[in-house]
Amino acid sequence: MRIPFIAGNWKMFKTKAEAEAFAEEFKNLYSGTDVQAAICAPFTALDTLVESFKETEIKVGAQNVHFEDEGAYTGEVSVPMLEEIGVDFCIVGHSERRQYFAETDETVNLKLKRLLKSSIRPIMCVGESLEERDGGKAFDVVRAQVEKGLDGIEAGDAVKIVIAYEPIWAIGTGRTATPEQAEEMCALIRNVLTELYGEECSDEVIIQYGGSVKPANATEIMNMDEIDGALVGGASLKPEDFMKIIDF
Repeated sequence: MRIPFIAGNWKMFKTKAEAEAFAEEFKNLYSGTDVQAAICAPFTALDTLVESFKETEIKVGAQNVHFEDEGAYTGEVSVPMLEEIGVDFCIVGHSERRQYFAETDETVNLKLKRLLKSSIRPIMCVGESLEERDGGKAFDVVRAQVEKGLDGIEAGDAVKIVIAYEPIWAIGTGRTATPEQAEEMCALIRNVLTELYGEECSDEVIIQYGGSVKPANATEIMNMDEIDGALVGGASLKPEDFMKIIDF
């Protein structure tokens, strides 16, 4: 049975002090729920959150990682560095990384393979642009991202990967895919997983929706059969808003 999983993506927000203040408030709100929660924070706040959440079930995630363990990669962070901090999850292939930092399906694949050799679970993001959707290419684009991202990964590892469907046109725009649109694409992703690995594996994989998720629309989105969780941006910056989404 898939446990609902809602992760906050803080992007480039919150100092260490702000992260600590958030954690102190949020961990008092997070109770009486079967929903797994995580905060994916900037690198500078990860150790603060790990320490703050250590007596709770709240998980901590990074927003990016390099596929090499060390080397001349200025500005990058490696899997061993994240493991030393105690990170539980790591986002890979977010559309902002693809758009601004030249992330490709090939680098996503390399990062997934490296993370799968560690204790850190990947959250792989996929999603189409507005032009691709309007051009009738959305399903082909997302299928290709899933297939290329998972290239060479066995079923036993694939079940550890969380897949987040985030239509690029709905990220930070205030526009949201309708629950039916989100469900349709998440169902496609699960069908691709079934084709690649079989039904037993695909039934275990957690598939999230992301893209302007907020308290007002969380219930409708989370009630869809193929949506197991959400990757939440701006609404995860306030403890009470994030908790309202978790309490969908």
